[in-house]
Amino acid sequence: MHRAGPSSGLWRLAEADDQGFGSPYWAYCWAGGLALARHILNRPQTVAGRRVLDLGAGSGIVGIAATKAGAGAVMAAEVDRYAIEALKLNAAANGVALEAIHADLTAGPPPAVDMVAVGDLFYDQSLAERVTAFLDRCLDAGIEVLIGDPWRAWLPRSRLRVIAEYSVSDMGVAETGDIRPSAVFAFERL
Repeated sequence: MHRAGPSSGLWRLAEADDQGFGSPYWAYCWAGGLALARHILNRPQTVAGRRVLDLGAGSGIVGIAATKAGAGAVMAAEVDRYAIEALKLNAAANGVALEAIHADLTAGPPPAVDMVAVGDLFYDQSLAERVTAFLDRCLDAGIEVLIGDPWRAWLPRSRLRVIAEYSVSDMGVAETGDIRPSAVFAFERL
């Protein structure tokens, strides 16, 4: 995976962007995405032959794992245009093909998929509320939902069933070797 680091030159991209570079969350692996990707790779039957949406894909780690595990098709949706380019580069580096979608899918109906995989989208209250409402529409459409998260503040805990636990590094702490307990959850109806 292409990731940011002290010598990655990411700062050059930020300086050259006159449209507001923002925070490069996509340039790091987050704990929930790592846990979800590991879960999918350890249990390929989870995605084998299925159409999978990686929502809030960031660097594409979950979508890449799903493709490598034998998913029938993978869509990776992301709102950041730089993340779209990063996930395309990461998919190519891993020898996989996935469909990169530059859009906020949480505002509309669910796409035609069998599973939605969500890594680390519960770090902000308003985002968590939008994502949860979208995931409810997914459940109503008969779509299975898996969430990877290190127990962030806005995680809808009453709606989740833990299906696997992992100890992985989180964004910003990988360099120090710190690890966080993270889980993969099934998102369920109330």
